[in-house]
Amino acid sequence: MARYDFASDNTAPAAPEAMEAVLAANSGFTPGYGSDTVTARAADTVRAALDADAEVRFLASGTAANAISLATLCRPFEAVIAHEHAHICTDETGAPGFFGQGLGLIGLAGASGRLDPAALEGPLAAPDLAHRQSAAALSLTNATEYGTVYSVDALSALIAPAKAKGLGIHLDGARLANAAAAGFDLKAIGRLGVDILVLGGTKAGMSPTEAVAIFDRGLAHRFDARLKQAGQLPSKTRFYAAPFIGMLESGAFLRHAGHANAMARRLADAMPFPLRHPVEANAVFVEMDDARLSALHAAGWFVYRFLDGSVRFMCSWATTPEAVDELAEALRAIA
Repeated sequence: MARYDFASDNTAPAAPEAMEAVLAANSGFTPGYGSDTVTARAADTVRAALDADAEVRFLASGTAANAISLATLCRPFEAVIAHEHAHICTDETGAPGFFGQGLGLIGLAGASGRLDPAALEGPLAAPDLAHRQSAAALSLTNATEYGTVYSVDALSALIAPAKAKGLGIHLDGARLANAAAAGFDLKAIGRLGVDILVLGGTKAGMSPTEAVAIFDRGLAHRFDARLKQAGQLPSKTRFYAAPFIGMLESGAFLRHAGHANAMARRLADAMPFPLRHPVEANAVFVEMDDARLSALHAAGWFVYRFLDGSVRFMCSWATTPEAVDELAEALRAIA
């Protein structure tokens, strides 16, 4: 039987703190569509974690959260700058363009998933032309698709010139918990000039849920109508909101992410294959040929070959030291 322990942090169960909060919310009758006390408490909890007076909404899907956020920042004839391997560019089936009625994506290269400020100079300096989609927003991801973590200063070096050119800023925080557990300061996000943040819940150990934090309150005008049209305004919002109460108020959000990061370091230390990227969050990327990857699959461990050709091992809140050691033994056997 195949094991999916390291295939993705999406394959893990939901953490007990998240599920207990859902069960606690499952009592009595409440108003719908986010106007209930559970959702209000969850929004306050998110605001406290970010130390910011942001509008907060809860959605089922990270893809929808990203795409709707970008559609809020761009008009259909404009574009979003992002890393070429960002989730919005490679793994969302054109959702930003769909929800944004045609908005474009400008993919830039960058080592280990991080953009370099020098890479932004060309797109930011490009003149507006009627024949192409000019940049209207910058999308950044922390932790990145390759498990690396931007520091506050590194993000500032990207955001400041983009803001100076009038671009909106979107932060994809699907694994922001892991970045925070690695030392990134959540309370710096608003001060950096981020306009819309997608705060990941699902990969952090919750049942399917993502929080959208809108720092620029002017962008919140009719945002609920946009969500409703997109099928992302859940009638029983309290069940999407409650996991954030359980995870943030208990400290499990960072505690579990810290554990996932530690398991990735444990795996990296035992890894017999060369590491392709720095191990800074909860992912380990290695160089492995097809024969050995097939042998690993045959041994019962399923993992993916990633965008750059490396093989990805992803740890989660539920990864155990014993599972890491069993995988390490299997890897040594095929190495």
